[in-house]
Amino acid sequence: MPELPEVETIARSLKPELVGATILSADLRWARTLAVPSPLQFKKQIAGQKILDVSRRAKYLILRLDTCNFLVHLRMSGDLIIRAGTIEPKKHDRLLLHLSNGNLLAFNDTRKFGRVWLTDQPEKILGKLGPEPLEKSFTPRWLFEALHSRKRSLKPLLLDQTFLAGLGNIYTDEALHLAQLHPRAASNNVTEEQAAKLHKAIRAVLREGIRRNGASIDWVYRGGGYQNYFRVYDRQGKPCSVCGTTIQKFTVGQRGTHICPTCQSLR
Repeated sequence: MPELPEVETIARSLKPELVGATILSADLRWARTLAVPSPLQFKKQIAGQKILDVSRRAKYLILRLDTCNFLVHLRMSGDLIIRAGTIEPKKHDRLLLHLSNGNLLAFNDTRKFGRVWLTDQPEKILGKLGPEPLEKSFTPRWLFEALHSRKRSLKPLLLDQTFLAGLGNIYTDEALHLAQLHPRAASNNVTEEQAAKLHKAIRAVLREGIRRNGASIDWVYRGGGYQNYFRVYDRQGKPCSVCGTTIQKFTVGQRGTHICPTCQSLR
């Protein structure tokens, strides 16, 4: 699933191509792609809307329109692609938006898990999300207090989008290794010093991920290079870049998890 750096990369690439264009019509090719409203209302409401901005919140892409917002969650295999000119729909295209600049915005989703919302109340979808880890409101002190307000293992908590928005499996593993914290460590046992290291590590791996246009680890992601700089993720059986210990993979909270048992000992 695309995480914060991948979604941010997509938003930045789409923005110069979409802002200022008007949506002429929509072709909904798989009705369940649409969460709200009804297909008939969607087609009627979105026609004639001008795209004013393209941004991201957590793992959601947001197109701000004249009177509403177009939200997209890519889930496992979704992608938003701009195609120039008149092009036949591709096999896994679920939604097509025809634009006034002659381009086509296609939501392509092989596994059909992605969802789209057209709403004038985006807070109903986004309101339960935790803070953005790259914003000023996310501070070491906030993280320390938030960790101690729960009694959960670190990794499942960091993956909880209502706790902190945007982290997924890749960047959580990377941040925990950089902070030298075990994914099964209890959140309420983290010291202030460890919370400060984790705060710094989360920001560092996300910023590096964005700088390298995200990670291209399978057919879902396009053009990223961060996979060439992983510390532990998908490196099981290989030596840790810090101490040389063999990277291990096991399951935490039903998620494949990668650690260096030396750098991240569970004390």
